[in-house]
Amino acid sequence: MEGKTIGLAIGGSKVADVQAAVRQAEQAGIDAVWMTTGGARLDSLTLFAAAAGGTTNIKFGTSIVPIYPRHPLVMVQQAQVVAQMAPGRFRLGVGPSHRPPMRAMGIQMPSPLGHLRDYLRILKGLLQKGEIDYQGEYFQVKDRLAEPVDVPVMASALQRGSFELCGAEADGAISWVCPASYLRDVALPAMKVGADQANRPVPPLIAHVPVCVHDDDAEVRSAFREQFANYPTLPFYRRMLVSSGYPEASQATWSDAMIDGLVVHGDETKVAQGLRDILAFGASEVLVSPILAGADQAGSLDRTSRLLGQMAGNATG
Repeated sequence: MEGKTIGLAIGGSKVADVQAAVRQAEQAGIDAVWMTTGGARLDSLTLFAAAAGGTTNIKFGTSIVPIYPRHPLVMVQQAQVVAQMAPGRFRLGVGPSHRPPMRAMGIQMPSPLGHLRDYLRILKGLLQKGEIDYQGEYFQVKDRLAEPVDVPVMASALQRGSFELCGAEADGAISWVCPASYLRDVALPAMKVGADQANRPVPPLIAHVPVCVHDDDAEVRSAFREQFANYPTLPFYRRMLVSSGYPEASQATWSDAMIDGLVVHGDETKVAQGLRDILAFGASEVLVSPILAGADQAGSLDRTSRLLGQMAGNATG
């Protein structure tokens, strides 16, 4: 586990509840919290700025903020605030999202990788160097900051091309709903291809993994199907799952084999080993999305959180 990070995905509809979850994660010894922004839900950047002052060590990460609804200069405006509120503890994760939520906002989402490439170059140039004069295909930006800001800029990745782009341009790739075998056999090699072409080191892979510490496999699968029902219906994810060796994903539903290949579940020993295996093959961090299984969902979350804190070994209370 040396040099590796354990992160926890959090969320909620009340600011006070999410702030409490951040504090609890820090007290449990978890290294990082991550939060998704989407639709009309709470904005992760605003919330992290509000939560930063009540913490001392825990890292914050967005996984992800969609790029199409926000001009890169707007993203830079917001990222500076969080970075100054939590110096050295904020990582900005951005990505195209996918078509259904973007179309619901009236956005057609043309050329996701092209937009993401321009966006990453602008964010990194302006945040990390303090100025930018960029004339790209999708954005033309000239601006400067008073001083650079310490913010790693990461991006979501799903298909081989997006992992290559992250290898070439981003400070890290953030996966989601990707089986461990796909991360090992497709994602990491693709990131190396991109990094080699850009003549730079391979950036970190943040392996976003559904996890459930629970003793009943059937209850875990049932809970996962309920909580993640839509993913096989989305073309981007369905193609990735098929290419991962699960042709049944073309039926737009979860098979037991697909769930078992994706979700790290079982008792504490089995889950800890599953997470160590993901870190051992090259992921720099596991970003855990807890699956709440069984009748006692609060107990299910607590059991998973306790294990993550023990693995991180940073408990403060």
